[in-house]
Amino acid sequence: MHSVGDDRRVAATRRIHLSEQLSAAARKRPDHPALWRDGASLTYGELDARASRVAGALASRGVEPGDRVVLLAQNGFEWVESFFGVVRAGAIVAPLNFRLTAAELAAITRDCDPAAAIVDGELWPLLQCALSDSASLRACLVIGPPIPAGDPPAEDYCAAVAGADRVGDASLDHARDDDVAVLCFTSGTTGRPKGAMLTHANLALNVLNAAAVLGLTEPDEVWACGSPLFHVGGFGDLLMQVPICGTFVILPSRHFDAASIAHLMERSGTTGCSFVPAQWQAICGLQGIRERPLAQQLRHVGYGSSASPMVLLQALNDTFPNADRIHAFGQTEMSPTTTILHGEDAVRKLGSVGRPIPHVEARIVDDDMNDVVVGEVGEIVYRGPHVFAGYWRSPEQTADAFAGGWFHSGDLCRMDDEGYVYVVDRKKDMIISGGENIYSAEVENAIAGLLGVAQVSVVGVPHPTWGETPAAAIVPVDASHPPTPEDVITGCRDSLASYKKPTVVVVVEALPRNSSGKVIKAEVRQMILARTRH
Repeated sequence: MHSVGDDRRVAATRRIHLSEQLSAAARKRPDHPALWRDGASLTYGELDARASRVAGALASRGVEPGDRVVLLAQNGFEWVESFFGVVRAGAIVAPLNFRLTAAELAAITRDCDPAAAIVDGELWPLLQCALSDSASLRACLVIGPPIPAGDPPAEDYCAAVAGADRVGDASLDHARDDDVAVLCFTSGTTGRPKGAMLTHANLALNVLNAAAVLGLTEPDEVWACGSPLFHVGGFGDLLMQVPICGTFVILPSRHFDAASIAHLMERSGTTGCSFVPAQWQAICGLQGIRERPLAQQLRHVGYGSSASPMVLLQALNDTFPNADRIHAFGQTEMSPTTTILHGEDAVRKLGSVGRPIPHVEARIVDDDMNDVVVGEVGEIVYRGPHVFAGYWRSPEQTADAFAGGWFHSGDLCRMDDEGYVYVVDRKKDMIISGGENIYSAEVENAIAGLLGVAQVSVVGVPHPTWGETPAAAIVPVDASHPPTPEDVITGCRDSLASYKKPTVVVVVEALPRNSSGKVIKAEVRQMILARTRH
């Protein structure tokens, strides 16, 4: 006789829940290293068992399916086993940025009402301050000493996990693939952080699609990532290794040092890795790097964020001639990858971020959701199983984001006749001068290529005639001999139309950035205005 229990057993055989992904890897290759860190490793069997005990520790302390568990820790084995332990308990992971202040963390924890927290000992005082008025918290597990007394009370993570009963995937009979797995808070450059709800299906399908496009199919893959694990790029790269039973190399999450990173990748036998362009520039600039084993062992070289300059592409090509150079682009709300550009197209399609990966449907539209002409600029909007479930407790912002039945990225792009996407600017960063649209990213790219310019940010400032005008803040390569404003403005003459050239240029020691490293344009604007007021 057929029963409801039979339906659940059938459903369990085909789900892509993240906890089940780990269990499957542990069944297939229990003795294969899942994680590597500074010479030590954790096998898939060990990671699976540890995650089950973390789930048991949380469940015994009152954490229920759907509850939120904040995770504030630096990169380490405990971060990974905690991540999988939370989802195995049926709860939602809320990874926190350890660079945030107590006030910023308090805003996030008030929003998500965590039932539990897992935190590094050195970060516990910071989180304790942020959680001081939390009424929902039922448990705090602290990784490593010190564990001070106080409210809320804390317990030793290692003791709690060691003494817990294992909780397996059978506890997730009622779980669904479209349940929220991760609550990932955006960086909040324009306002308070928003919690993007990423489901198990979102993340599992994204990593499977990205891995297929990248050609990551072999269990001998050893992958390293320069992003901290709390970042969607960090734990996204981690999750990408699980279906193929690859090994993920855990790198230090603070104080990037190119020489140390290169040494760790050689020791671990890294075959693929991803870093942001600035990190790659430092690695490629290491003395003798082209003669070292790393230059031969890398098969995949990934870089992300905005389009990379020709000088970096050439450096990657010269340093790692045997590696496929991969440019991945996306955003948190897309789980995160949307487009990929392979090395063979990098020069032919210079400035492009590639074409949409499988199961990501993209359009370039105007403000009325009409498709723009090929080559024209509009907002890129998306559909597909990678699209997040909405913003946590923000129905109005969610409705705005999905206006017209597509997810609005906020990125202004153009697409060529072969489907390659070129990012022009963030929609909110567009400058309107004398009725002309000026994309700050285009002006930044022109200035970034000038001699003596290390970093640049371009914003719009008021102009009595044109309404707005482009203004640039630059960080010079040599502070004692910075480019003059005239050098910068004249240097843009060949690459920019006259109305796009900055009319104001100021030299600064550093660009203001938030805790995720993004330039805070509002503060750049204030810096420029303060320097130019008379």
